[in-house]
Amino acid sequence: MDKKHGVIYILTNPSFPEYVKIGYADDIDRRLSELNRTECTPFAFRVYATYAVQTRLTDLKIHQMIDRINPTLRSIDNVNGKKRIREFYAMSAEDAYLMFEAMAEIHGTTKLLKKVRPDKKQEEEEATANEVKEITREKLSPFSFDLVQIAPGEEVEFWYTTKLNSGIVCKVADSKHIEYEGELYSLSSFATKMLQSKHGVQGPRYFKYKGEWLNDIRNRLGV
Repeated sequence: MDKKHGVIYILTNPSFPEYVKIGYADDIDRRLSELNRTECTPFAFRVYATYAVQTRLTDLKIHQMIDRINPTLRSIDNVNGKKRIREFYAMSAEDAYLMFEAMAEIHGTTKLLKKVRPDKKQEEEEATANEVKEITREKLSPFSFDLVQIAPGEEVEFWYTTKLNSGIVCKVADSKHIEYEGELYSLSSFATKMLQSKHGVQGPRYFKYKGEWLNDIRNRLGV
């Protein structure tokens, strides 16, 4: 990247996946290092995308645009009676990127827009964060086939990409159990057995119904 250019950036963090951080940096690597010095978040920030710009404070124009379109998206809180307006927005990284992409296309500068692929460590952190989130939700509202409108007699498949026992077909026995080779299991007990895990696992995240993950079905239905 041309060193004369700063960038406006989209940052994500598995610690709060419902938000993205949008800001400006002369040196994105240094900015990322500064943010990740803190021990206040379980996971590190990562760069989702950058857009090279000629002038500083370009991000403020984006902030103003978002605030005018929907002022409820920005993270605003009060600390010791003082209003704190932050660079975090309640939107997906994909939606933020589409906004950057539209601006780049309008200005004919799409070559300056770059999406950054996560490295292996970042992918692992995101997977861990998702698992923690699903475990927490399962504790608050346990999964059942009734929730996702899957009736007894339907088939679900166990999937785990690094194991040879992926694609095992099981039959739904009731709202909480599946049947496999004449035995009844909960989703979690079956997944624990197949993975040979010494600890319990969150079962629904390892099963698909008609090619779709059970947790994705749950998210889609909002249950």
